[in-house]
Amino acid sequence: MKNNKGNGIDGDYTQLETKILIRTAAGLFGAFALISAALSLLSGRFSSAVVGFLEIFYKDYERAVVAYTHVFRNNKEWLVMVAAFVVFLIVLRVYLKGFTKYFNEINRGINALKEEDSEDVALSSELAATEKTINGIKHTLKQQKYAAMAAEQRKNDLVVYLAHDLKTPLTSVIGYLTLLRDENQISDELREKYVSISLEKAERLEDLINEFFEITRFNLSNIMLEYSMVNLTRMLEQLIFEFKPMFADKNLNCVLTAEPNKMVRCDVNKMQRVFDNLLRNAVNYSFENTDISIAVTQKENMVHIKFANHGNTIPKEKLERIFEQFYRLDISRSTGNGGAGLGLAIAKEIVMLHGGTIIASSEKEIIEFEVTLLSS
Repeated sequence: MKNNKGNGIDGDYTQLETKILIRTAAGLFGAFALISAALSLLSGRFSSAVVGFLEIFYKDYERAVVAYTHVFRNNKEWLVMVAAFVVFLIVLRVYLKGFTKYFNEINRGINALKEEDSEDVALSSELAATEKTINGIKHTLKQQKYAAMAAEQRKNDLVVYLAHDLKTPLTSVIGYLTLLRDENQISDELREKYVSISLEKAERLEDLINEFFEITRFNLSNIMLEYSMVNLTRMLEQLIFEFKPMFADKNLNCVLTAEPNKMVRCDVNKMQRVFDNLLRNAVNYSFENTDISIAVTQKENMVHIKFANHGNTIPKEKLERIFEQFYRLDISRSTGNGGAGLGLAIAKEIVMLHGGTIIASSEKEIIEFEVTLLSS
């Protein structure tokens, strides 16, 4: 259990504790006063007053004294016990009423959590800490609700965009295949061109279909890690080699700076997916004829892997949302290299499951992503 003394939460109940102490002391004092009054009724001036009152009915002092003795003095212990019991019930009722008032306030505050109004819950000053906690929960639930609605809206928009994008390459494939079927006198050069375009569109269609499956997997499955020691340097070298055709398309040069055979403990497949996504983004959003750098450095027990490329500076407001699910920098979808907006969100989750961090920065037409992992 966490110790909350350091954050001042315990001190918020001081007023409540003081009020309970005062009520307890007042109740005990009142009980003793009532019992003392009951005892006084059976002796001294009060007994004389009772005898005088009885004398009015009996018309004889001696008979009044006998009646007082028989009814009151001989049953003194029982009368005191009855008086004490009555006083106890009265004090207990008042005492519990004070407590149930706080419970009722807390119950109203909890019920207010499901209400849509934006007003904060107001409790007695003695329950300041509880009021703060309930309002904190209310604000958190509201933020989560808005975040879920925003994510759902982005997902719905994405599905609409993907459906439109699916139709575009499919129409092209059907069109070119129809030409190949209907044109008997088509030249070999033109036939090769049509086949290449059809293949390119079909591959794009496959990528978009995979994105649909990616959305489903991201929402219906949890990421599980299988740790092993991996040669990080060779992993990055292999990744760079696989991306050479993409580098050639934009005449990019990728430079890796890392010590030979740098080892880290991670889930190989999951971390390779993170690096693949970061390098793919670097290629997609790089200026032509520029360099992409990957630098691996060791600081104490942490390994830092930084991907940097030259491209349009990402605005701060977009940079803050870049790791959100279904968020895309290319909002207009004017290019064909954008994905479902899940890559960086999944990458962040994988890195966090490894106990690491991933951050993004962009200024002066340089975009950087830095992954930090435990070295072992």
